[in-house]
Amino acid sequence: MTNNPEATPQASPTDLTDDARVRETGAVLDEGSFTRIIEPRSDARLPLGDGTWHQLARAYVWVQIISTGASALVVLAVAIGLQLWLDQPWTWIPAGIVLLLCLISLAITPRQARSYGYQLRRDDLVFRRGILWQRMVAVPYGRMQLIDITHGPLDRGFGIAQLKLVTAAASTGVTIPGLTQKAAESLRDTLVDVAETRRTGL
Repeated sequence: MTNNPEATPQASPTDLTDDARVRETGAVLDEGSFTRIIEPRSDARLPLGDGTWHQLARAYVWVQIISTGASALVVLAVAIGLQLWLDQPWTWIPAGIVLLLCLISLAITPRQARSYGYQLRRDDLVFRRGILWQRMVAVPYGRMQLIDITHGPLDRGFGIAQLKLVTAAASTGVTIPGLTQKAAESLRDTLVDVAETRRTGL
């Protein structure tokens, strides 16, 4: 599935407004993002279905790589320090395990980031992620209680943020990481408008 703001087999929440806003919102959500969701090869995978899927910003991969690499360097420095000053060679066992996990994380991060996707439908937002462990959740617009945007110093440096959707049921809450700042703000405004409309029954 490719990101295509013009293709809307399923009605999106912005059907409540004009077509110009639909195209504008789709363009903002897709700017700087990946263009195709990676799916597991198994026939038992969760299907993408119809509609337009939006993805994370490419910069998200760099943020994850830098964060993981920095963590690995800290662990390595601590292990070397303990070895040199306290003569504690056993620290290389846990350090080695952590460094191996960091290396695996660095290797799978680009593919993992491309497994994330979200879709705006008429009645809900559908979020999916994962390759080995897949998750797909639909969040009804009328159940959204809080829409929060957060970003750390590294996120700001790369111009990305994460958007968190809080509902009455904690299990249906969704956090979408790695959105561009413009996409996060546009998605927040769209969801707030639609959620208010659904709650008031208009």
